Amino acid sequence: MYYIGLMSGTSMDGIDAALVQFRDPGVDLIAVHSHPYPDTLRLALSRAVMTPPDEPIPDLGALDRQVGERFRDAAMALLRLAEVDAAQVRAIGSHGQTVRHQPDGPHPYTLQIGNPDIIAQGTGIVTVGDFRTADMAAGGQGAPLVPPFHDWLFGDEARRVILNVGGIANVTILGAGEVRGFDTGPGNTLLDAWIRRHHKLSHDRNGEWASSGRCDPELLDKLLGYAYFGMEPPKSTGVEEFNLGWLMQFEVDRHKPADMQATLAELTARSIADHVRQYAEGAAELYVCGGGVHNADLMARLRRNLPETIVSSTSDVGLDPDWVESVAFAWLAKRTMHGQTGNLPSVTGASRKVVLGAIHCP
Repeated sequence: MYYIGLMSGTSMDGIDAALVQFRDPGVDLIAVHSHPYPDTLRLALSRAVMTPPDEPIPDLGALDRQVGERFRDAAMALLRLAEVDAAQVRAIGSHGQTVRHQPDGPHPYTLQIGNPDIIAQGTGIVTVGDFRTADMAAGGQGAPLVPPFHDWLFGDEARRVILNVGGIANVTILGAGEVRGFDTGPGNTLLDAWIRRHHKLSHDRNGEWASSGRCDPELLDKLLGYAYFGMEPPKSTGVEEFNLGWLMQFEVDRHKPADMQATLAELTARSIADHVRQYAEGAAELYVCGGGVHNADLMARLRRNLPETIVSSTSDVGLDPDWVESVAFAWLAKRTMHGQTGNLPSVTGASRKVVLGAIHCP
């Protein structure tokens, strides 16, 4: 039977939907669909994410419903595109939209909205949601959750790294015995925020603006001195930590905007490369997925910072880089439906492996 994976990441530009069939080993990507958020909802979600952790998120219940409706619509649009009946789909795995992630506070928690019952009732398909909380209940960070899927699909005897560059960047280190994975820091989030502030654009296409500027090495060193980059894994972060407010504490307006964009691009590349060198020494291959794979300037910076490592796309090892995360949540839903564990304690820091997610029936 088919499975559907629904994913919306920290960039909050919309929902990636993938219809798949799983083989052993491997996956067949049957159909894909990108479902954008309306501008008003995207703005409301941005405000929600930026609400201080000690303050309530305005209209949280309404947002939960609206996001659930968009996830439902994404799944239905995918089925129409594929000409597949809902009865042929065993389950939907829905990551939801993260609006809070506080794994290191006195009372650790994470919050993803997008009511799975709305998805289940609207599609007639069993929906698995709320994937992160079981891992946190077992003492884990609740993120990242895709490394077990990376290991299942991309695992090899060769030591390799799978890098996802969304709003936040995360790595999975394979081929060295125990799988490791963690968030390295900002991916596209600061680049997107900076170009939005100065040019009212959603992103820096191909990194053209960043490539026109010059990185400021002194400022880069100050940014890299931030505590998160020196923390030992397991660790995870989000746009509530790396955002324009965080950036402004470094008096960035003293710099030319294009030079600042170049410095932010180098921050993403350097923070990734520093973590790879420290925790994946000797890795000969790094395969990139997520939106960052389309940023030619960022890919060039990664190659310059990792000259002894082959830096390529996950398409070279079997899966289109735009759909890795949505397929991962279809895979996690399959594991939940079979009562199989979905986390890796070596990645999240949980005390044990647990079955992830809650099952919502139509």
